[in-house]
Amino acid sequence: MTVQLGLDTFGDITLDAEGRRVSDAQTIRHVVEQAVLADEVGVHFFGVGEHHRPDFAISSPEIVLAAAAARTSRIRLGTAVTVLSSDDPVRVFERFATLDAVSHGRAEVILGRGSFIESFPLFGYDLHDYETLFEEKLDLFSQLLTEKPVTWQGTMRPSLDAADVYPKTEHGLTAWVGVGGSPESVVRTARYGYGLMLAIIGGPAARFRPFVDLYHRSLAGFGRGTLPIGIHSPGHIADTDQQAWEEAYPGVQAMNDTIGRERGWPPYNRLRFQHDVGPEGALYVGSPETVARKIADTVRTLGADRFDMKFSTGTLGHEQMMRSIELYGTRVAPLVQDMLASR
Repeated sequence: MTVQLGLDTFGDITLDAEGRRVSDAQTIRHVVEQAVLADEVGVHFFGVGEHHRPDFAISSPEIVLAAAAARTSRIRLGTAVTVLSSDDPVRVFERFATLDAVSHGRAEVILGRGSFIESFPLFGYDLHDYETLFEEKLDLFSQLLTEKPVTWQGTMRPSLDAADVYPKTEHGLTAWVGVGGSPESVVRTARYGYGLMLAIIGGPAARFRPFVDLYHRSLAGFGRGTLPIGIHSPGHIADTDQQAWEEAYPGVQAMNDTIGRERGWPPYNRLRFQHDVGPEGALYVGSPETVARKIADTVRTLGADRFDMKFSTGTLGHEQMMRSIELYGTRVAPLVQDMLASR
């Protein structure tokens, strides 16, 4: 058993060595540097999230990915995720087909509804249409992926009549759907023929096994062949467990408390953090050996084809993230493959 290892970032706004907030512009430049390093150390995939809020710098992932494409040669480049519900599927396809061209076929798109809602009022969408928007646009995007003229009709955007979309890709565009744990979303992903990217950001990975089984059954029921399954989870790597915990905790606490104030969560604390970095938690934080062991266990449990670690969390600094990326590619990746081979 082998697995591809990727990295994800939302372009989290960080703090510099003096504790000052790093600008949006510098954060974006840091993300490009991080992609370059990930390519150099052999990471398979680099994903950039789309957000429209003050704690994340990236609202136009494709532009950041295009900048990374110009400075990398091997690593695959994509989103984590593209908020399809508040975008236009035709424009999304055009942008990623363009990215695929400039990157020589390395573009991927992970489609989702996103975990935040700021893009809906920003682009004039009604949250009451939340489900319909995603269902209809995912259906249209699946037809655009054929790269043939599309005739389509829905309720959320103008219809298309034998519309052809350009540019064409050379070998097709790789597309996934990000799912947070809804059975309906799993079945829909299988129905339209997308790869399944499971966002596991809380609790043990084993609780997602029923969704994996449901995905396989659904693919078979719809007459589709095997499609890939990926995992997206947060993490951080340092030379020792203790160092990784001390570096990661302030950022994890800041992120959880910021979102928690919006959603009514209790304040984050050390006790919860130590649970989250343990075997029953969704944080992959520790030494290379600790993180590799946890990734290998998760991959075996879920039968995953790819594991993407979100390496940016809250206020975690750029230099610490660069070291984490280095260890992920040079130490964690080989250890994971050895652990999987030994079983």
